Amino acid sequence: MTEDEIFAEFRAADALLEGHFILSSGLRSPKYLQCARVLMDPARAARLIAGLCAKIPDAVKKEIDAVVAPAMGGILAGYELARALNVPSMFVERPTGTFELRRGFRLEPGQKIFMMEDVVTTGLSSREAIAAIREAGGEVIAGGCLVDRSNGTADIGVPLYSLIALDVPTYEAAKVPPELANIPAVKPGSRKAA
Repeated sequence: MTEDEIFAEFRAADALLEGHFILSSGLRSPKYLQCARVLMDPARAARLIAGLCAKIPDAVKKEIDAVVAPAMGGILAGYELARALNVPSMFVERPTGTFELRRGFRLEPGQKIFMMEDVVTTGLSSREAIAAIREAGGEVIAGGCLVDRSNGTADIGVPLYSLIALDVPTYEAAKVPPELANIPAVKPGSRKAA
């Protein structure tokens, strides 16, 4: 899947937003890719995940026993990837502020896990999800995301495969450029800003 094809899918879903956005990390950005909107169409989600699967080496795909995603944003992407790989799908959530497996989900000691996100910016949520998976007995062999906003610089402690890597500037709230400061900031994601 080419970058133009990927952006066409986001545009068709009205999921490529421009303005002044507060990211989950607390950073500010002039662009936002709303993965929840792009994944609401099952056929589109399948196409995007097929594009991601093509980027994951076969040797890695053969090792994956299950896909675990952080709630909320990663659940749909994780489920679609698990379906494409024909492995179980689970998710970690933060009922008290720290990721944990719940709802009867459990991992066998040493079970090989692929951690799937929707978007990675700093990698913090991914690292927290990976820590919870390890705490539950899983061995995280790789991670993935639809959108890597770090343009390949986020370190999540395991190889990270992304459908698309973007070079979109992010700013601390006190350091946004004037053209961005003049636009009201909105928080489109599900998590409170840091």
